[in-house]
Amino acid sequence: MALVVCSLVPYLVLTVAILSLDKLMSRGLGTSRSTLDMAVSLSAGAYAVGTLLAAQLALHFPPRRLLVGYEACFAVASILAASAPNAPVFIVAFIAQGLLTSLMLIAAVPPLVTVWPARKIPTSAGILNLCIFGAVAVGPTVGGLQAAAHGWRVLFWCVAAVAVTALLLSVLTFRDDPPQDPGAPWDIVALVLGVTGCAAAFFGAGELQATMKANPRSVVPLVAGAALLALLVAYEYRRPNPLVPVKAMSTSVPVAGIFVATTTSAAAFGVTELLLTVLRRSSPTTTAIIFIPEVIAAVAIAALFAALFRTRFIPPLALGGLLMVVAAAVLLIVALPGIGPVMAAITGLIGLGVAASVAPALFIAGLSLRAQLLQRAFALIELSRAVTAFLTAPILVFLAGTLGAGPTSGTVDALGICLAIAVIGFVGGCVLYLSGKPRLEAPDLERWHGGAEPAWESPPLLRALRGRRQSRDTG
Repeated sequence: MALVVCSLVPYLVLTVAILSLDKLMSRGLGTSRSTLDMAVSLSAGAYAVGTLLAAQLALHFPPRRLLVGYEACFAVASILAASAPNAPVFIVAFIAQGLLTSLMLIAAVPPLVTVWPARKIPTSAGILNLCIFGAVAVGPTVGGLQAAAHGWRVLFWCVAAVAVTALLLSVLTFRDDPPQDPGAPWDIVALVLGVTGCAAAFFGAGELQATMKANPRSVVPLVAGAALLALLVAYEYRRPNPLVPVKAMSTSVPVAGIFVATTTSAAAFGVTELLLTVLRRSSPTTTAIIFIPEVIAAVAIAALFAALFRTRFIPPLALGGLLMVVAAAVLLIVALPGIGPVMAAITGLIGLGVAASVAPALFIAGLSLRAQLLQRAFALIELSRAVTAFLTAPILVFLAGTLGAGPTSGTVDALGICLAIAVIGFVGGCVLYLSGKPRLEAPDLERWHGGAEPAWESPPLLRALRGRRQSRDTG
């Protein structure tokens, strides 16, 4: 468990903390803020595509050896990022950090869930929720405090220290397990589509935010990359032995879970980045204080999630989280342009919403399949979530800066898009889930842990509509 925490938390903190540090970092590295924005976007793209690469490598190579290799490379990349003498070294190291974090995520997290006894899965789920979303929640506070101290390298050196600790833990806990399926074919087409799609889409999004211009250099790769990623999903659906089990996950419960997770991530990350943009005119200390409620909310929901894990209330919890994001977007629209205590309430709602919605929705999807497919299913889920969350935020920042008569009106318009995404996620999630007419049941973790069956039934998508049509035809 400590290994997973040390592997996942550092980079996820950096992804949000760096938004408050870009001015200091650009000055210290001798580069422009637009170049740094591009580096952040490409690093997010590397994080997204690393999920596919990790799933492919896990089929053919011993997983623990892979994890030790990932940890070693991440430690080197973290040291280079902290000590970078110039922008090119930092950019390469930061992109590598994004790629290696997703490699470690797919290599370490699914075994954490499947290897431990079924009775410990709720605890693992709660800690995983806290690792991922608690780390993101603490990012603005950490970044604000570092900015107030007029430095950024201390944070990166702390990340390097944690990375070295994770490497030591991976070596000490090394267990030479065999690869999952060494005879499986290499899905080269999926890897090419994933790499080129993510590279193009995130380059386009980074260019859009960096230049604040919707020109062919930004729009064409963004659209082309998104199309390649859609083609990847379609290709994997039709493939008989896919790298990621798209067809196996096309029933009502996992489709609803993925839809809720992706829309929540897109809306919440968008609101967070827009809020941080608004807070640029405040002091870094103010930003750090305003985001403290988000951290508290993430911790509370992680505990609640673990407590409810064996009950039938996980789907309602996920949908309730989306309503929290809706409320956060509405409050921020009403509060602008003022900055006051209501901002702290908004960050608390974001923390509640993301922690209550995304992780439960991901587990809803994962537990709808057999345990043997969890690693590849988790790769698909995390790829979808990373693409929607990290692509939406820079697009919204661009829209906030170009829509409306001024910065405030543009931000309100962009927040309206976040609100629409969250509402669509709630309504669409309800429709997709109920379309299969599933029973609201507690997960059978012992059955799922045995590997033979899913933890709960996931009826075919749109079964309710098909049944109604058949009834009309019969009548």
